[in-house]
Amino acid sequence: MAGISVNNLIKDWGAFRAVDAVSFQADKAEFVALLGPSGCGKSTTLRLIAGLDTATSGTITIAGRDVTHLPPSKRNLSMVFQSYALFPHLSVAKNILFGLSVRGVAMTEQKKRLAQTAELLGLEHLLDRRPSQMSGGQQQRVALGRALISQTPVCLLDEPLSNLDAKLRAGMRNEIRALQKRLGITMVYVTHDQTEAMSMADRVILLNKGRVEQSGSPSGLYETPASIFVAQFIGTPPMNILELSSGPAGTVIAGGNRPVTAAPPENLRLGIRPEHVRLVEAGEPATVESSEYFGADTILTCRIGKQSLQVRVPGRPGIAEGSGVQLGWEPAATHFFETPSGRRREDIPPVQQFQEEEVTCFSTNAVLSG
Repeated sequence: MAGISVNNLIKDWGAFRAVDAVSFQADKAEFVALLGPSGCGKSTTLRLIAGLDTATSGTITIAGRDVTHLPPSKRNLSMVFQSYALFPHLSVAKNILFGLSVRGVAMTEQKKRLAQTAELLGLEHLLDRRPSQMSGGQQQRVALGRALISQTPVCLLDEPLSNLDAKLRAGMRNEIRALQKRLGITMVYVTHDQTEAMSMADRVILLNKGRVEQSGSPSGLYETPASIFVAQFIGTPPMNILELSSGPAGTVIAGGNRPVTAAPPENLRLGIRPEHVRLVEAGEPATVESSEYFGADTILTCRIGKQSLQVRVPGRPGIAEGSGVQLGWEPAATHFFETPSGRRREDIPPVQQFQEEEVTCFSTNAVLSG
């Protein structure tokens, strides 16, 4: 039985449609991420599931029960907010127990659950403190504990890590995912951070302008993006999207000379991820415009004709700006998209960009000159 099922959900704020016919299912014990840029409707969708906002139309079911018109207290779920929403005058213990106290749960049961939750989150030694005496990561654990102590089968999280620094976010990602697996609960996690979605979720639902752009596994969105929007939202750096034109031997990158497909270039764009582009001995000629060193790898910005594309290479290659390089990639790494719709085309056959025997292993100490 599905943990959550959302069918054709619509939310209008006057003339503005914030959520436009969104449908998806989160199975029991599944971790689902609602991902997208600011204003795409992800938090509104979560609030509709929680019952904090009322849907204009559509249905929401939890554990097979239609909860579309039920108040939040009747939906058997818990929620963690972006702001933590802790009571500053209450101790950690009282903050965690607040929901149980309001619902009149017996004191013995409250103490039992508090001990279990505090141990689960490593908060045993902090129960007497107040929120102002705690770090951001500790406060986030308290907010999570307040949700988990209710022992509901569904937990909703609205950008819970956005107020933490990068190191704390990385640690909390692992903690939340481990907790979800251990407890076997259904989690719907809203985030604008693709790293969080890709590293934590069983399934990612990418929203754009209130609609579902693509839904699938993290690897599915990365390897077979359904549109240019998905291709450029998923992946760091984003996928290169290049204009095409006709050449003597077929369709080429505009400004280039190596054919990328035999299909006509009209209404087509080529997509290639920076990490899939290789430096080769005989490929597409390009000029290095800039270089960004990140330790494990370097991002080269190269120019083909008037178009720029990024190339990720290992280590710190000594390639000066203005140097000439040759670029190549495997046919399987190419993606084609239709314009102006931006949708993926599966029927366009790519061609090889270089001869396999011409590929060279590029040393991090090598210097290619123009």
